[in-house]
Amino acid sequence: MLSSLARVLRPALGLAVRPMEPLLPRMALGAAGPTRPFTRSLWLLGSSSTPQRPGLLHSQRGLPSMSCGCGGLHTEGDKAFAEFLTDEIKEEAKIQKHKTLPKMSGGWELELNGTEAKLVRKISGEKITVTFNTNNSIPPSFDEEDDEGKKGDQKEPDLVSTPNFVVEVTKQDSRHNLVLDCHYPEDEIGHGEEEESDIFSIREVSFQPTGETDWKETSYTLNTDSLDWALYDHLMDFLADRGIDNTFADELIELSTALEHQEYIKFLEELKTFVKCQ
Repeated sequence: MLSSLARVLRPALGLAVRPMEPLLPRMALGAAGPTRPFTRSLWLLGSSSTPQRPGLLHSQRGLPSMSCGCGGLHTEGDKAFAEFLTDEIKEEAKIQKHKTLPKMSGGWELELNGTEAKLVRKISGEKITVTFNTNNSIPPSFDEEDDEGKKGDQKEPDLVSTPNFVVEVTKQDSRHNLVLDCHYPEDEIGHGEEEESDIFSIREVSFQPTGETDWKETSYTLNTDSLDWALYDHLMDFLADRGIDNTFADELIELSTALEHQEYIKFLEELKTFVKCQ
């Protein structure tokens, strides 16, 4: 009888202890995980003006408050979250470089659809379209551990958006568009020492049917990794003749960075509204 009772109680006692174990890594994550740049990590500053984030075992965490009548759950954590977002929005507005979007030289017309942007230019019977998306366009940065005494001396780097972009060249009375998939190689973005080097490169080239919104995967695609350099140079010259050169690439980075920051602030404002349920 006693042995049977022990077999029943042993699993129950084990379950009473184990659920707390998975919480420990989460509680230590903020101290051990990689930090992000200043403008998007105000929690790391530990400012006295910033509301304290409720702990996992906070006595009031999860307690509802029916104050706004929206039917949603409201907690002390939600209140602290909304206050944090208010401070974050103010800080982002202070460092916002462009209140209005920068202009592209060369007569490019800008079309926006959410995070997707199109630059269109017509020249000598040709239509050149450059398409890019600001989502996932900021390279990840992981701060290495600083030596003692150096941590406070270094300035956080600015966030820069370097999106992949696709160039479509359409000729009159042609059944196909020439499509060039381009990107910014990480080792070429800071090109101050070599002014003559290209800060963007072509990854793939293909022909796609004119007027088709969905590209055919059966169309032959030329990967430039194994391409003859003479042919590659001619393709780069082909783009430069149509206004897509280093100047264009620099201006595209500035435009994309402004667009991404604009979308980020808009996201924070919508998140704050959602958390506050107003």
